[in-house]
Amino acid sequence: MKSFLGLALQIIVVCCLVPTSNALAREDGAIVEQNPYRFPSYEQAVQTTDVERYTDKATYETTVNDSRFEFLKLKYLSDGLKVVAYLYKPKQTNGRKFPAIIFNRPSAVRGDIAPELISLFHRLAGDGFVVLAPLLRQSDGGEGRDELGGADVNDLMNVIPLAKSLAFVDMDNLFMYGWSRGGMMTYQAINKAFPIKAAAVVGAFTDLQELVDSHPQQYPLAMLNQLWPNYEERKTELSRTRSAIFWPDRLNVPLLIMHGGSDKSVNTEQSLLLAQRLQRLGRVYELIVYAEDNHSLSKNQEDRDRRAISWFKRFLKK
Repeated sequence: MKSFLGLALQIIVVCCLVPTSNALAREDGAIVEQNPYRFPSYEQAVQTTDVERYTDKATYETTVNDSRFEFLKLKYLSDGLKVVAYLYKPKQTNGRKFPAIIFNRPSAVRGDIAPELISLFHRLAGDGFVVLAPLLRQSDGGEGRDELGGADVNDLMNVIPLAKSLAFVDMDNLFMYGWSRGGMMTYQAINKAFPIKAAAVVGAFTDLQELVDSHPQQYPLAMLNQLWPNYEERKTELSRTRSAIFWPDRLNVPLLIMHGGSDKSVNTEQSLLLAQRLQRLGRVYELIVYAEDNHSLSKNQEDRDRRAISWFKRFLKK
């Protein structure tokens, strides 16, 4: 069974790059590079990504060839580091402002994953949203070291000034959609008062220590120490920072929680327990458990995204 952290063991090869003088001269959130993304063929994408988990060839080819939209790869500054984000938007904005979905990806350090995400982004954009997806430090050529919920949270928070710099983004209508590790990042962003109207999460863990304890083969101590040096001495602090179950009172935006009843990576009870605490606090939330589905809800992809879109539209500011 693959852990929700994905290829976490690979992060031992990180190099924490020193920010360049040009990067230090500009503010966090500033875009320093912007390039149109050129999609590979589906066959090529199968060789280098997990695209088959997310879409079939026909859907992939339809979405990458939809001339109404464009997919851009950005590099922006965060803590003086150059980190990567994907932007998916209408090709012609014509002076309009669009509500935006900040998409928080799953897994640990990743390379180029645009082919995996394009079909999802196409569904979201088809309902009138632009999509901004921070890849976080170290991923897809980004500088720095991913701490899985540590300093990398700044890369998510620095999407705020990035979004403000885009004339077509309606800053009064920001939403957040997080999967797995990205759900944890979504909870942290809410805790840090990211100005969103509502959020949706899929397969998000809410208790890091329970996750580690219940999957000892996936999270041996050697791996945890590679992710977080001196893990044994720091595990209480690391867990509480990353575990929304300890601060449900901070989750003060409307929240849609989705989880697979057959999720082998993150126990469904983690979402159930958080929902109970939100219920006691009188928070606005919905909990949906897909009884026989997996960690990414791959059996219900379209319904999953339809529910997220409907949730966001429910809280659009007119």
